[in-house]
Amino acid sequence: MLGFLINEREKQEMEYLLKREMDEILFDLKDSRIDHIVKRAMDERYKILFELFKRVASHKDCMKYMKTKRIEQGKS
Repeated sequence: MLGFLINEREKQEMEYLLKREMDEILFDLKDSRIDHIVKRAMDERYKILFELFKRVASHKDCMKYMKTKRIEQGKS
């Protein structure tokens, strides 16, 4: 187990970067040209990013991305 300390500004930056990356993955999962094997790998990456996101984001933001994730999985 690893741990690190970050200040509020760094927390906000991490939150922003994770949201941006997760949004990009969700967008790409909608693309029918992407192979299902690649989509599965993207989904695994999304799960890892979401676990990190849960550590820094508010409950409201987490619910938003959790809900979106479920919707997207049903479409792919």
